[in-house]
Amino acid sequence: MLAHLAVLQVIVPLMAAPFCLILKRPRLVWLFALIVSGTAFLISITLLQQVMASGTLVYEMGGWSAPWGIEYRIDKLNSYLLLIISGIGAVVLLAAHTSIQKEIPEDRHTLFYSLYLLSLAGLLGIVATGDAFNVFVFLEISALSAYALIALGKDRRALWASYQYLIMGTIGATFILIGIGLMYQMTGTLNMDDLSRRLPEVAQTRTVFTAFAFIIVGVCLKLALFPLHLWLPNAYAYAPSIVTAFMAATATKVAIYLLIRFTFSVFGLSFSFTTLPLQMLFVVLGLLGIFVASTAAIYQKNVKHLFAYSSIAQIGYMIVGFSISTVTGLTATLLHLFNHALMKSALFLALGAVVYRIGSAQLSQFQGLGRQMPLTMAAIVVGGLSLIGVPLTVGFVSKWYLIMAAIENGWWPVAVLILLGSLLAIVYVWRIVEIAYFKAPLSGREPIKEAPLSFLVPIWLLVSANIYFGVDTRLSVGVARAAAQSLFGAGP
Repeated sequence: MLAHLAVLQVIVPLMAAPFCLILKRPRLVWLFALIVSGTAFLISITLLQQVMASGTLVYEMGGWSAPWGIEYRIDKLNSYLLLIISGIGAVVLLAAHTSIQKEIPEDRHTLFYSLYLLSLAGLLGIVATGDAFNVFVFLEISALSAYALIALGKDRRALWASYQYLIMGTIGATFILIGIGLMYQMTGTLNMDDLSRRLPEVAQTRTVFTAFAFIIVGVCLKLALFPLHLWLPNAYAYAPSIVTAFMAATATKVAIYLLIRFTFSVFGLSFSFTTLPLQMLFVVLGLLGIFVASTAAIYQKNVKHLFAYSSIAQIGYMIVGFSISTVTGLTATLLHLFNHALMKSALFLALGAVVYRIGSAQLSQFQGLGRQMPLTMAAIVVGGLSLIGVPLTVGFVSKWYLIMAAIENGWWPVAVLILLGSLLAIVYVWRIVEIAYFKAPLSGREPIKEAPLSFLVPIWLLVSANIYFGVDTRLSVGVARAAAQSLFGAGP
């Protein structure tokens, strides 16, 4: 069984998805989906331990060796991502049974769990596979299920948000497919390890340059890099809260993984950053994303919209770390993948608890919630402090490594701009704190109870992780640095 873990990581949730439709009873389906996602999490932990102990794992589908067959190649980078995706997928699902009762019509509950597992399987498949065309296949599985998950919400605006995401996501996926097709035309292979050896021979051709451009633009659409972010705010704001918590913590992280995988492993560092002016382009877009999105977040009246724009800004931080193109810079990006997943899943789950109690995510409705829902609002405050980068939270660790990478590279102005971007985060987090803690509850509204235990347990698991990994960084920093070193060829 241990020899098949790489493929079981994807097969378990993929095969379980249609069974949800057979079980039908909502609570039974929820328990089944929870067991499946928990199993995927345990598999990812085992894979990470194996990779850190003995190096890259290669699994040949049907016994056919690459490039003739499809292989799953698990190294330090993607075992780290598998842990993030499956871990968040399992913890967020703890609150699903309660949350969807008020946000999704009852006759669609079974469909929700089926789509959730399909989306989880797609995201895990993108990360685990070593075949470029398989990346596209799993990208479509995760994206199509995500479009449907967003549209499940009772708010009619969810349909428009889903449609926007569908259009831009389809353009992104088409660009990626064109790029993969052009690479196949030039090399005759789809295996990513094989591509990395054959592409240098034809690297200076216009076809390869075109393939690279299509893939980069397509991936940037998927990860919502400024200014290709227009689908994200409404998708996060109008999707059911559980869907938002899951997507915000995983979908954009997988897209950043693809960006790193194609630039470092497939095309190679020299081609990506030396032949093309990718470094300057990404540092400019990353910094613009930080400031434009953080400024937009300050003026939002809907808290889901506020944190959606905050996510675009956080993507900017990851892209800046990536663009520095050093071991420390890439470590900062990988570290922020992990840390931001913890922050945003905690924040959006806590918002889900607020929506469950008051039926709205409008900032004006948060008056007095600090006293009425103390545990939920405390979770939002801790998540907000983590976004700002306050010491003893995971956000501080990310910002520290990012600033250190910029200074090591001699980019002092970039380090200063990163600090200024954090100051903008103080403004939009303070808006929530001010209205929740320093204003009286709305007159005429019935007393509001604290969130149910089914919400509080996963919320505080994630909040505790925000604090724990802000203090003990051995796992997050250790694995992120090992993955970054292996991509630069400096590690074992």
